Amino acid sequence: MRDYITGKVQPDVKAASQFKPETMMEWRDKKDSANTLRMAKARELMKVLPVNVTLSQINGVTVRYVVPHEIDERHKNHLFVEAHGGAFLVNGGDASILESMLIATRLKIPVVSIDYRTLPEFPFPAALNDVVSVYRGLLTERPAHSMILGGTSAGGNLAIASLLKFKELGVPFPGALYLGTPWSDLTKTGDTQYTNEGLDRLLVGNKGLLSEAAALYAGTNNLLTPFISPVYGQYENFPPTYLVTGTRDLLLSDTVRVHRKLRQASVMAELNVYEGMSHADYMYATDTPESRQVYAELNDFLLRHMQ
Repeated sequence: MRDYITGKVQPDVKAASQFKPETMMEWRDKKDSANTLRMAKARELMKVLPVNVTLSQINGVTVRYVVPHEIDERHKNHLFVEAHGGAFLVNGGDASILESMLIATRLKIPVVSIDYRTLPEFPFPAALNDVVSVYRGLLTERPAHSMILGGTSAGGNLAIASLLKFKELGVPFPGALYLGTPWSDLTKTGDTQYTNEGLDRLLVGNKGLLSEAAALYAGTNNLLTPFISPVYGQYENFPPTYLVTGTRDLLLSDTVRVHRKLRQASVMAELNVYEGMSHADYMYATDTPESRQVYAELNDFLLRHMQ
């Protein structure tokens, strides 16, 4: 991880803060540019990882079934339901399965990756509705306790917000929850939104992509709405939850605050903080011991708490 960090360019706060698309076309251009690079990385991994990917739909929502060549006998009845990150903007299409492939192959568990609708065309609640629709569709095939719901960053946001929606709808909760550095508060709140500015090599700072995407996603809705910033929701009876972040993560405080809310609600929650990691480094520095440990400990956690 040290070599990975020192091999990267120092984050430029001023340059990152200048991200401010003015038109829908500018938003689409930014989105397409980012997706091109991320799709290429996902397709490279698809070729080398022992995994089969099948495009499908559930309740009209595009999904990809990501199934490892070898499934752990202990996970034969489990299904990981994953929502990708990307500030509700990027990582659509083939790019949506980057973490799903890591989860599938490292945990040896089948995964359904949700290719939910994204910005700029589809603000809140489109992405949330898609995740809820897929989960409800899966409930017609299998029991809730057999599923794990989760994701990284915006995917973590959607996982928490979905549970808040399940509570409102009377839908049974999944057996476990995975929250990778969840973007749980779309306002600039939390200590590390300030202290880790310029240290986080991926997000860099709040001003720019995060603040602009947050405003576009919320639209006319209040950013403090729990379905938008789920750290403000109520977590009673949530399933066992595994959380991961890093000491350089701009969203370290978002993750810590969610963990505190879970513990205050007497939920079994395990917080893992890795030295030197920026936002979601475990997904990108995949050859590091730290990345392998993240998914190994996630697997151990699920095996302890899943039925």
